[in-house]
Amino acid sequence: MDFTFSEDIQLLKKAVNDFVQEEVEKVAMEIEENDEIPSHIIEASKEMGLFGLSIPEEYGGLGLDMVGKCAIYEELGKTHNGYTTVIGAHTGIGSVGIVELGTEEQKKKYLPKMATGEWIGAFALTEPSAGSNAANLKTKAEKKGDKYILNGSKHYITNAVCGNVFTVMAVTDPSKGAKGITSFIVEKDFPGFIVGNVEKKMGLRGSHSAELFFEDCEVPAENVLGEEGKGYVNALKILANGRAGLAARNLGSCEKLLDYSMDYAMQRIQFDKPIFEQQAVQHMLADMATEIELLRSMTYRVAWMTDQGMRVVKEAAIAKLYGSEVYNRVADLAVQIHAGIGYMKDYPIERFYRDARITKIYEGTSQIQKNIIASELKREFL
Repeated sequence: MDFTFSEDIQLLKKAVNDFVQEEVEKVAMEIEENDEIPSHIIEASKEMGLFGLSIPEEYGGLGLDMVGKCAIYEELGKTHNGYTTVIGAHTGIGSVGIVELGTEEQKKKYLPKMATGEWIGAFALTEPSAGSNAANLKTKAEKKGDKYILNGSKHYITNAVCGNVFTVMAVTDPSKGAKGITSFIVEKDFPGFIVGNVEKKMGLRGSHSAELFFEDCEVPAENVLGEEGKGYVNALKILANGRAGLAARNLGSCEKLLDYSMDYAMQRIQFDKPIFEQQAVQHMLADMATEIELLRSMTYRVAWMTDQGMRVVKEAAIAKLYGSEVYNRVADLAVQIHAGIGYMKDYPIERFYRDARITKIYEGTSQIQKNIIASELKREFL
C-alpha cells in the first residue's frame, strides 16, 4: 500500500489548508453566531473546485480517487465542522450515487453543475420511522405513465435548504420489503417537492438540516437512479463509500484539537511552569496523539482498498466507527486540558466538542456500524 500523495494532491492539500486556516477560521465565530456560512466563503470554495472532488474530470470535477479525496477532507476537518459538512455531504453521499450509478444522460445533466457548486447535492433516506432501520421506509413512489408520483416525508436531511439535487429513497413495491425500494434523482423544483421546517441542532452551525415533504411529487421515469428495486442496496453502497471520507474529516478535526491542546499546554502556566510539564497533561496529549495515528493509518488503508476496487464493507464500517469514537474522545480530552477556557463559547474547543457528537450518529450510528462489522465477520466465517 502506497499512501504517497501525488504532487497535484500535495499542492491542493496545501491550498486547502491555507484557505481554511486563513479564511474560514476568520469567520468561524460569525458562522456560529449567525448560523450561516458567508457567501464569499462558499464562492471561494467553488472556485477552488471543492464541490467537484468526487466528480470525474470529464464532467468538470477534479476526479480525485478516494485517497486523494481523504487528503482534502482531512484538511477540511481542521476548520468549522458546519462548513465542512456542507461540502462533505455534497461531495460524499450527495453526489456519489449519480457518479457511480447514474446513466450517461443523468451524469451529463447533473454532474457538471454539481461539480461547480451551482447545484448542491443531498441524500434523503431518513424518515421518522426509518433511521437505523432504513428498510422501514414509508415514502412511496407509484409509477403513472412516464412519471413516478412520490408521497411521504423525510427528516434530518443535510443540505436540504441549499440543495438542488436530492438522491431520494422511496418504496415502489411494498410487498418486497427492502427489495422494493428504489432510488430517485429529485430536483427541488419538481412539482410537489416541499422543504419543511429547518431543524435546530446542537452543533454544525451553518449546515442546515430540514424536513422534506413529497405531496404527489412528480419525478420523470428517467430519473430512477440505478435499477428499480435496488434502492436499498444503492443506499448501502453510497453510505459505505462515504465512511472513509467521514473518518478523514474526523481525523483532521482531531489533529486540529491536538494542535490547540499542545499550544495551550506549552503556554499555560500553573505552579510556576507550563502545564505540559505535568505528567497528567502529558498522558492526555499522548493518548490523543496515539489515537490520531491509529485513525490515520486505518483511514488511508480503507481509502486505498476502495481505490483498488476491493470489498470494504467491514473496513469502512470500522473506520467510521473508530473515527467518530476517536473524535469524541479527543474532543473530551481537549476540553479537559483547556479546563475552563475549553468550556467557553468564545474559544473553538467548545465548538469542536459539540460538533463531534453527531459523528457517532449520522450516516449510521456507532451501534449500526458494529452490526455491519459483525455481519461481515459472520459472512467471512461461513
